[in-house]
Amino acid sequence: MGFKCGIVGLPNVGKSTLFNALTQTAAAQAANYPFCTIEPNVGEVAVPDPRLDALAAIAASGQIIPTRLTFVDIAGLVRGASKGEGLGNQFLANIRECDAIAHVVRCFEDGDVTHVEGKISPVDDIETIETELMLADLESLEKRAASLEKKVKGGDKEAKESLDLMQRALVLLREGKPARLVARKPDEERAFGMLGLMTAKPVLYVCNVEEASAQDGNGLSAAVFARAAAEGAKAVVVSAKIESEIAVLPPAEQKDYLDAIGLDEPGLNRVIRAGYELLHLVTYFTVGPKEARAWTITRGTRAPQAAGVIHSDFEKGFIRSETIAFEDYVRHKGEAGAREAGRLRLEGKEYVVQDGDVLHFRFAN
Repeated sequence: MGFKCGIVGLPNVGKSTLFNALTQTAAAQAANYPFCTIEPNVGEVAVPDPRLDALAAIAASGQIIPTRLTFVDIAGLVRGASKGEGLGNQFLANIRECDAIAHVVRCFEDGDVTHVEGKISPVDDIETIETELMLADLESLEKRAASLEKKVKGGDKEAKESLDLMQRALVLLREGKPARLVARKPDEERAFGMLGLMTAKPVLYVCNVEEASAQDGNGLSAAVFARAAAEGAKAVVVSAKIESEIAVLPPAEQKDYLDAIGLDEPGLNRVIRAGYELLHLVTYFTVGPKEARAWTITRGTRAPQAAGVIHSDFEKGFIRSETIAFEDYVRHKGEAGAREAGRLRLEGKEYVVQDGDVLHFRFAN
């Protein structure tokens, strides 16, 4: 399990350039005119994790398999998209299928790259996109509420729960506020998620800046960070142009390139870390002579469900997990050393898997 992140934004903000860089493909055509992305493009990118390389080196693993993230490049939305303007509702449906939204915002000046609104104002751009998503959510809920009311009158308990959540969301949406601000209990999360609201999805603002601002951002990105902080979202600074240049370099040359321009790491790493934090994701590892592999789970996942990410049979027949913390695995140079030092633990069904755990599952066939 990774996560599926929809890349959205106004036309010409650098979405497709960023997508191409992230996935190291040319699947999305990046051009200086609106709607150059005709179909949503889907690509996967490996999650860079130096811990996986360290574990593989110790175990002399024959193969290294990182966990992967899926990115969906969605055509540029414009003012009026919720009413069918531009490419309209067909692309709003693609957003609904994603776990999170990576909202690319233009934070650079360039007279050669047109802006669909005729000015560079990232906060205004955010509000344009957010408004269209809220209007689409509002229309969707209003259409569905009437049929749910009939089911509630017939005594349907699930319909009653859904309608209650809908009504809470409608109050906010009519006030011009996103559905993610709906107050809800943990046991309501599943039903709330079933509503399929775009403005309920976690948001990561990706500030696309000029090359000189790739490390620390600029005044335009600072305004986006302030907005993100106020609404409980995340924001990162990326130069899509730099990322596209890094993407075509061999791995051995990427570090030299980054050093030359004064960057510690690719912007992709920032996006991934922010995405993990946004969705409360953690990584555990399985390590052996055949392969070292990373697996992504939601924070708080118990051992049987973590085993189920590998195979459903592992969860059904779960007995216990042999567990070593990453630091202990490295410190004691592998499983045998950790076992000898008393750092290998046997954990049962109630164990909550921690980020960096090295696990070996025992299960009954």
